[in-house]
Amino acid sequence: MNKQTWDLYAPVYELAMRSDLKTYKQMYDRIPKVIKGKEVLEIATGPGMLAKHVTHAAGHIIATDFSDGMIREAKKGTCPDNLTFEVADAMALPYADHSFDVVIIANALHIVPDPEKVLSEIDRVLKDKGILIAPNFVEHNTGLVSRIWSGILKLAGVRFAHQWSSEEYLHFLEEHGWRVVNAKTLATRITLEYTECVKKYKR
Repeated sequence: MNKQTWDLYAPVYELAMRSDLKTYKQMYDRIPKVIKGKEVLEIATGPGMLAKHVTHAAGHIIATDFSDGMIREAKKGTCPDNLTFEVADAMALPYADHSFDVVIIANALHIVPDPEKVLSEIDRVLKDKGILIAPNFVEHNTGLVSRIWSGILKLAGVRFAHQWSSEEYLHFLEEHGWRVVNAKTLATRITLEYTECVKKYKR
């Protein structure tokens, strides 16, 4: 997935997500309870939809994306003082070790070519008792709506490097050093597996 594709997609991304907003509201209601007063990093923020919905609860959020176009869209409109948008590569985060209480990465691990590297970077910047919130699309080929939407995204240049079932995704997280403490399957056009994780070990 290259930057040019996401830069092109950026102005219409939020519009494309509107049909799932009722389901996403469950995340918008849940996440503020987890991030209350905390230092938060969001990876793959896109146009900043999630960050803008939950930032009222956080101490501070740095919301990042590797697409300059997405960050330009995210900066439009009113931006609270405790929310900062920055361009950053998820596989080489420009932040010090143990910097954040919570890291959020939504709907991105299935797209990146090396999700193991992304998880390693998250591990590095997250504090020992930190929380990883990692909702992700799963079951891409289950059901007619999912197959149609997956096909549309593919035509638009959005390709899934990994196509996990819900069970496979949770196993992937566990296999790479994370203990899933909360998981809920949400019914969106492509099924979304909401997860909250903590590290299995301490440094």
